[in-house]
Amino acid sequence: MNGKQDSTANPRLDDAARAGWLYYIAGNTQDQIATKLGVSRQTAQRLVSLAVSEGLIKVRVDHPIASCLDLASRLKGRFALDYVEIVPSDPSSTSTTLGVAEAAAAEIERWLRMDKPIVMAIGTGRTLKAAIEQLPAMECPQHKIVSLTGNISPDGSAAFYNVIFTMADRIKSRSFPMPLPVIASSAEERAMLLRQPMIQTTLQLATNPDITFVGIGDLGPKAPLYQDGFVTEAELKALQRAGGVAEIMGWVFDREGKLIPGLTNDRVASAPLPSRETSLVVALAKGDNKLLGILAAITRRLVNGLITDELTAQSLLATNL
Repeated sequence: MNGKQDSTANPRLDDAARAGWLYYIAGNTQDQIATKLGVSRQTAQRLVSLAVSEGLIKVRVDHPIASCLDLASRLKGRFALDYVEIVPSDPSSTSTTLGVAEAAAAEIERWLRMDKPIVMAIGTGRTLKAAIEQLPAMECPQHKIVSLTGNISPDGSAAFYNVIFTMADRIKSRSFPMPLPVIASSAEERAMLLRQPMIQTTLQLATNPDITFVGIGDLGPKAPLYQDGFVTEAELKALQRAGGVAEIMGWVFDREGKLIPGLTNDRVASAPLPSRETSLVVALAKGDNKLLGILAAITRRLVNGLITDELTAQSLLATNL
């Protein structure tokens, strides 16, 4: 659901758009919406109806909620970001992807519908996979889609949250997977693998894409790198002791956005993050467990774009650097 109405012209449309989002995206009942918005059930019902009658509802809320726009503007200014999109938060939801995945899918689709040929680079992660799964079937032979990460799990199977193959199922374009382990067994193996001519072609494409989408993984007890079997518990604890707070494409960094020297970073087979000076690198992430990682990534300019939710945006703006 994207925006076309002027949200400042009629504040009631803000309420209608928020009610529409809670109903059609977050799956709330009208009673739940009434509770969350502090209105009667009848008012909640009328707001949802208004969202439909005013054309705010398509597949996503077609309305830029004023508070989201304000948060996006403030984040762009404070952290010198080139692109920010903020989606409404559902405080009662435990989903780590709700809203952000939908917004990311819309932005990815917008790029794919361009007539001009582009190179789109794709990272990995649960939110990114959820976004790709929402893309419609499209034919985009003019574009190239390149994976920035390896797609092989430690047991030799396809990495579940590597999205290049999911994307290939939906988008008829030239796809360039990275047929490598996410993390090699040694620095020497990594260097040998990256020297292969087939990999060099993909790495070259990944150097300067037009647009990049990546996820941010936390390094808490349920860190994706650990849960998905890419690092052991001992390696996770070593990364935490070294100051690691999050990872992008397997690259672990600290709260200042600096890569942790040695440890697993010596074995990550992912491409380097594309240049933020010549292209747009957009992170998809929300939630308290990712807050330190998001803050480090945007402060250090590991990424220059962000799609997140209201509550995370408010927390980012409340931090004292």
